[in-house]
Amino acid sequence: MQNLDEEQFEALVVEGLDALADEIVGGLENVVFVTEARPEDGSLNILGLYDGVALTERGQYGFGELPDRIILFREPLLAICETIDELKDQIHVTLVHEIAHYYGIDDDQLHELGWA
Repeated sequence: MQNLDEEQFEALVVEGLDALADEIVGGLENVVFVTEARPEDGSLNILGLYDGVALTERGQYGFGELPDRIILFREPLLAICETIDELKDQIHVTLVHEIAHYYGIDDDQLHELGWA
């Protein structure tokens, strides 16, 4: 799957976002979704990242705040997928996982729910 370029990958992420249920994305506020080649440390073992303050931890939050970011890393995702269908499935799982962090669900809870 290493032959997918940045634009093609971003299109799959947008497709994945569009396919998410309203219950998942309906509560998102001040969040941007971005793609990057790799995490800052260059590793291939991180598929996505939620960069922000979870809803459950916010105090005064609102006007003027920089948006939270959900980042999907193209190269790590491509490295673990052999087919386009596997990649679409993994993008879905990664989006749900990172959005769950936005809602304050930690990795232990995600593991229990089968999303980690």
